[in-house]
Amino acid sequence: MSAISAFRSLTSLNFMSFTLHRLKKRLAALVSYTADWALFIGIVLLLGLGSSWYMVEKGSALTTVTSGPWVSWTSAGRPDADPYTRAHEARLGILPLSTEVSHTFIARTDSEGRTLHSSCDYAVEGREIANFWWSLTVFDADGRLIPNVLGRSTFTSDTMAINPDGGYMATLSRDAHTGNWLPTGGAGRLALAFTVLDLGTRAVAQEGEIERMAPTITRKGC
Repeated sequence: MSAISAFRSLTSLNFMSFTLHRLKKRLAALVSYTADWALFIGIVLLLGLGSSWYMVEKGSALTTVTSGPWVSWTSAGRPDADPYTRAHEARLGILPLSTEVSHTFIARTDSEGRTLHSSCDYAVEGREIANFWWSLTVFDADGRLIPNVLGRSTFTSDTMAINPDGGYMATLSRDAHTGNWLPTGGAGRLALAFTVLDLGTRAVAQEGEIERMAPTITRKGC
């Protein structure tokens, strides 16, 4: 082989090597660029889906009001309800009364923030609310009534035994108790609903009054 042929062959090999090297670098850069964008899009989707789930499941200061362990959706049942409130109602499969005439508060923890559970006993204490009808109902974590031999899941302002001073106490327990007892059986995690209904007396409560009248939930033992 002549020197010229050898030089041409070497040059050709060097060019091919250089071309492959540049191609590899471009492919690596493209893969890195694509991976960065995929990661970015994944993070955006995760944050978007996560925030949407939180707004539908838990709500925010724009859609809910809280009082201790109690949470109420401020525009529930109203025709002008925001999309998150409507999605929350649809997910639970409920058709609540409009907040123009009623307020429903849900608690899944006691007043110290501990998850309600049927393995524990609780004292639910509050005071009578003049000119309003109200109810206190216990559910399992999925919003279903808890089967029990008494067929009792709720007390109302008509059936709750009220003390002479206007206060009341209901006991949540799987074991029988005297007084206002709501059986919890072996339901596991619990949820309480406290509903206040305007009786049409036009005695409008002052802002925040009903929230302040929501009962306390105290764990007595497990």
